[in-house]
Amino acid sequence: MANVTHKDEAMAFIAASAHDTGNLKTAPRAPRAKQNYKSWAWVALLYGSAVLIAGYLWLGEPSREIGGFLTVALMLILMLGGVHIGLAMTGAGALGLYSTGGLTALQSTLEQGTYDPTATWQLSVIPTFIFMGTALWKSGLTTRAFESAKMWLGIVPGGLALTTTVSGAGLAASSGSTIALTHALGRVSIPEMLRAGYKPGFAIGSTAMAGTLGQLIPPSVLLVVYAGAAQTSVGSQLMAGIVPGILMAIAFCALIFAVGIFKPAHAPRTNAQYSLVEKCKGLVQVIPLALVAVVVIGGIASGLFTPTESAAIGSIVALILGWFTRTDGSVGVRGFFDFLRSTLVTSVISSAGIFLLLIGVHVLTRVVTLSQLANRLTDMVVSVGLNAVSFLLILILLYLLLGMFMDTMAIILLTVPILATPLMELGVDMIWFGVFLVIMVEIGMVTPPLGVLSFVIHRIAQDPEVNQGQRISLTTTFKGVLPFVAVALAITVLLIAFPELVTWLPERLSVQG
Repeated sequence: MANVTHKDEAMAFIAASAHDTGNLKTAPRAPRAKQNYKSWAWVALLYGSAVLIAGYLWLGEPSREIGGFLTVALMLILMLGGVHIGLAMTGAGALGLYSTGGLTALQSTLEQGTYDPTATWQLSVIPTFIFMGTALWKSGLTTRAFESAKMWLGIVPGGLALTTTVSGAGLAASSGSTIALTHALGRVSIPEMLRAGYKPGFAIGSTAMAGTLGQLIPPSVLLVVYAGAAQTSVGSQLMAGIVPGILMAIAFCALIFAVGIFKPAHAPRTNAQYSLVEKCKGLVQVIPLALVAVVVIGGIASGLFTPTESAAIGSIVALILGWFTRTDGSVGVRGFFDFLRSTLVTSVISSAGIFLLLIGVHVLTRVVTLSQLANRLTDMVVSVGLNAVSFLLILILLYLLLGMFMDTMAIILLTVPILATPLMELGVDMIWFGVFLVIMVEIGMVTPPLGVLSFVIHRIAQDPEVNQGQRISLTTTFKGVLPFVAVALAITVLLIAFPELVTWLPERLSVQG
């Protein structure tokens, strides 16, 4: 399942986790009547504000700059009120277009907006990447990848956590889904680590952050969506994530190894011993994963395939290998078509959500252009005298704040149209910025209060088969990811200091598309 838009999932996990709030250090609950009053007051405030802004955009005559600002504000209010991100962008954008450009601008944009932003060969990699990752996930490859890595790394300090990170990096090379990767990996790795005596927070944190590698190492749906929004080369954008993704995985491994050495009680060694023959057999089990990675990454890097061709071939290979290596016991033609139908349904639903978002961002981008909001922001940055490094450091704080309350896809599609002009004015490479942005939104997926991955991993840990009888609270989950977040931020600062770490590889490869 691809991480298309996580807001609805986050709300579901928040509701499902409500029974565990007694384990959090919070104030006593207010009476139910008072809670309901506050909830209705909040809803009334949100929608009352939305109605006022919409009415002013429709009937009033705001200046172009004010109209653009109010459009963005209306979109954020609608999203906070539970409206689907794509619909919030399209609805607010339509009102903003009418306010800033009149009926003609609104009509022409809506006529073109459902076709132009989606009917491109570049974006056809999105459904194929999602299909590829879903097929491998449903085949049970995650468990086999973890078991294989455990045979080689289990006996070193922090070995099982290292196994989780290495497995996450390997699975990321064949799946563009963070949530699917985390969900599948968490059910295997967390019980293994808890049985070995790992501290729950460390087990949870290492698993959650291993999942974040899924959108940095190609194939990555978020990098493709960013390429569509920023009009960068999809192939170059995907290749730009490889070196930072590997650096992030190595940094996580270094942290885990250090904890295993200096705090062995948090990540003890395991006593399991495997012969060389057993280890080699374990490697054989993950050959399908390696083949898909070679087809996709190797095809794009060598220039043999365009990203679209590579994704199409990779999805066919993933479907065939996923079927022949599945672990659910289904056989025959009917079993194959059940596997294919399940994979297709998940992929189509996920892809439809992404393309609705792309339509919404097309409308919003038109508003930003007509209102000259981006130009005003550029003038402000230039007048303040900020250089590229200072501006990017400010953006780190901004994205950390946005990540606490907004969905990853919404952050990308909202900020790219606004920030593209000032970034290019400061000389920031937009391919580099795509990697920077994906790292920041992935960090946002684990930070409170709306860290979707943290809620996913917390819900997984409520299963008695996973938690091994230990009670794991949301507080434990959020505390567990903090050391890894600090490491991810350090890598981000390193990429700001040495941007060549991102741009070096795509500049030297004959990447098509």
